Amino acid sequence: MIKRGFPPVFDNNTEILILGSLPGDESLRRRQYYGHPGNDFWGVVCCKVENLQDMDYETRLTTLKRHRIGLWDVFKAGKRKGSQDSNIREEEVNQFSELKEMAPELKKVFFNGKASGRYEPVLSAMGYETKVLPSSSGINRRNVKKRESEWENALKS
Repeated sequence: MIKRGFPPVFDNNTEILILGSLPGDESLRRRQYYGHPGNDFWGVVCCKVENLQDMDYETRLTTLKRHRIGLWDVFKAGKRKGSQDSNIREEEVNQFSELKEMAPELKKVFFNGKASGRYEPVLSAMGYETKVLPSSSGINRRNVKKRESEWENALKS
């Protein structure tokens, strides 16, 4: 089954872009980036922003934009059984060549996990400061403190 990602959430003032891979089944059902309640994304991003966990989805997105943070995914679409990134096949990559026009203030691109991080060299070659961060997925909770620290350091720099 082909699954399609969401449109980008950023504007002309965005300075930091966080790239995931492709929304999982629960996120697609809810039509929300990081919509699965077991994903820790909204908690790890709180280190830079207000307490996003207590906000509704639209307010979260507005708050991220106000803090010059955008969201998007590496993949526009792909075949995937279930929600695990390792199951993504026949992926269609988003058009990153349009970023300079769409987000002219963009300076940093952070990748949420290894699957999206495979595209770090592409964005780095475009002149952006890049970093692959530990996945915010709920299945990646072995080193929660280290993960939170890495996110916090990246977002505060």
